[in-house]
Amino acid sequence: MKNNAYHFITHWRVPSTCEEVTRLLGHAPDLPRWWPSVYLNVWELEKGDPATGLGKIIRLYTKGWLPYTLVWQFQVTEVNHSHGFRLDAWGDFAGRGIWTFAQDGNAVNITYDWEITAQKPLLRDYSFLFKPIFAANHEWAMRMGERSLQLELARRRAQSPEERARIPAPPGPTFAAFIPRAPKLPPLNSKSRSIA
Repeated sequence: MKNNAYHFITHWRVPSTCEEVTRLLGHAPDLPRWWPSVYLNVWELEKGDPATGLGKIIRLYTKGWLPYTLVWQFQVTEVNHSHGFRLDAWGDFAGRGIWTFAQDGNAVNITYDWEITAQKPLLRDYSFLFKPIFAANHEWAMRMGERSLQLELARRRAQSPEERARIPAPPGPTFAAFIPRAPKLPPLNSKSRSIA
């Protein structure tokens, strides 16, 4: 495995249905609202299939607990209705991610299989030295995702405005004062051309 290659498998379990989890994780523009510790901004560049999202292209501005940000894109390249989807990524990351959802009683077992190479110069050039720290950054981001998803599901199930108000806000980004402004959306939207 190259120094800048990473392979992570994350498991979550949340009280929900596969359909609900698919709607939440499959609608990228909402990620900054309910998973703000990682997703700073999201742009939908191409909508893809209206029923399944197949083919949609998303641009993301993200971070973990370390004080650096990432700009990358993904395209949904496979959809297994209500049981997951595959995305192919390029930009500061290049590779693929596979979300899998399995109903288990009143809960959903969620697996995320993320296999990438780091293309951002900081990550690419220093992975040989800081790979465990960069890996810990990803693991932190996914812990925040599970916590944020649980809070979002609780908000959706709240029976009253008072009950909803008692649910804490999702964890926000670290080093918020040092986060650069989101990069401008470029006019290009094709994987075959460079997107800065």
